[in-house]
Amino acid sequence: MEDRSDIAGQELYRVVHAEKKVESPAGELTILRDVDFTVRRGEALAVVGESGSGKSTLLHILGTLDRATSGSVFFEGRDLSALSPAQAAHFRSRELGFVFQFHHLLPEFSTVENVAMQAIISGMSRRRALSLAEEALDRVGLSARRDYRVTTLSGGERQRAAIARATLLCPKVLLADEPTGNLDEKTGARVAEILRELNRDMGMTLIIVTHNRELASCMDRSLEMRSGELYAQNSF
Repeated sequence: MEDRSDIAGQELYRVVHAEKKVESPAGELTILRDVDFTVRRGEALAVVGESGSGKSTLLHILGTLDRATSGSVFFEGRDLSALSPAQAAHFRSRELGFVFQFHHLLPEFSTVENVAMQAIISGMSRRRALSLAEEALDRVGLSARRDYRVTTLSGGERQRAAIARATLLCPKVLLADEPTGNLDEKTGARVAEILRELNRDMGMTLIIVTHNRELASCMDRSLEMRSGELYAQNSF
């Protein structure tokens, strides 16, 4: 694992006048409007907002799953809008991990196989990928379920498996979209605790979008989105 302790706190992302517009039957819609902020290495940031506030679109732009219509998003000084689709895919595979509200695990495979799958598909040896997957499952407290089919896991266990998969290759950034949205309060709190542990122990920058203000309060800082605009920034 890369030692990131000496670079923690440096600027990682810089978002400059980002806007996102889409065409609809009713005409052009503005999803994001003139959004500016920075993200420091190693911080845990929550982007808070109700449905339709633009927070998920912002996360997708940070993850190069979507592009801003105008403005710029820089990562380590590199303009992500200048990346070709192939370059963006390479960037995602090397630098980012993703966790979504729905875990997208493959039901026909075991937990450890699910965690290792992306690495195997990318060309890593099965033995090495499974070894890394076991380490990742241990980090999220799921070693005892390594050989279980994911269909036998609880909702919280499935989300922890998804987190293990996302952090398998120790990405610089973990992007999480409503990671506790389908979980009960107790299970969601445990998932939030695991995310913060990974943030601290791995020096991994954590960016979460959520409507859950209790989850947001567990982070270092929050941004609030309203109708596509950055409404407020808070430190907890």
